[in-house]
Amino acid sequence: MNVNTAITVEKITKIFGNFRAVDDLSFTVSGGEIFALLGPNGAGKSTTIRMILDILKPDSGKIEVLGGPLNDTRKDRIGYLPEERGLYRNVPVLEMMVYLATLKGMSGSAAKKRSMELLHKLELTDYARNKVSDLSKGMQQKVQFAVTVLHEPDLVIVDEPFAGLDPVNRLVIKELLTDLRLKGCAIVMSTHQMNQVEEMADRLLMIADGQQKLYGPVDEIRRCYALHAIVVAGDGDWSQLSGVEQVVQNGREGILLHLKPQVTADEVLAEIASAKDIRIERFEMAVPSLDDIFIQVVEEG
Repeated sequence: MNVNTAITVEKITKIFGNFRAVDDLSFTVSGGEIFALLGPNGAGKSTTIRMILDILKPDSGKIEVLGGPLNDTRKDRIGYLPEERGLYRNVPVLEMMVYLATLKGMSGSAAKKRSMELLHKLELTDYARNKVSDLSKGMQQKVQFAVTVLHEPDLVIVDEPFAGLDPVNRLVIKELLTDLRLKGCAIVMSTHQMNQVEEMADRLLMIADGQQKLYGPVDEIRRCYALHAIVVAGDGDWSQLSGVEQVVQNGREGILLHLKPQVTADEVLAEIASAKDIRIERFEMAVPSLDDIFIQVVEEG
């Protein structure tokens, strides 16, 4: 990929009547990263994606994609998986894939070869000559994903890519997205499945009411919301530790030790190490999940 910055969005706004769907939003997406676009229903995610794809025009602000304003040449370098799936249901799978790839500039022979490679990876080789309508919903989802990445785009935008997939097929799609990322492709992923974001995304943008609420590396954002507490597992009387203010049983997550205001985790760890009647199996900072952060940000909004 020749362009390091795949998407640049500067102060875009979109208004429908009296409703401000997107409000002064700015962000960038780089090649070789998975970028998560998050937010509650109605937050402005779909409107933002449609403006990036030039389906809608912003009322103000500027968008550059793959090095400039979106034109036909740059559009051919994009793969888009919309939330509302759309396949030709009465056409054989392979025939449809080859046709759609040629619309993106691939030769028929190259499109057929690449289609069969993807169908093999997705365990759909035996269904290449079946009509799309003959496939299960999960299979159709995999075909839709294959169509999205068939022409080996420089930018992939996927909206709820794991919807309707079982754990095995989710893993296959994750591996294909990771392969694209390693090749320098920029991936924008809009999803409500926060566990997938935690596992895959490098950076995220969370919006609500069309405005930026969180923006940055996933790990950094989680650390910013860390509690002044540690999660431990083991045996012993945790309440005897002088730096611990409160002990909370945290279900499967272990035991949550809330620390006194001026006490550090290192100080508590040193005290545990010197305690003869405490056996420690786990010790880590209490960092909330993205689900917890999402709920907190939305409720605060």
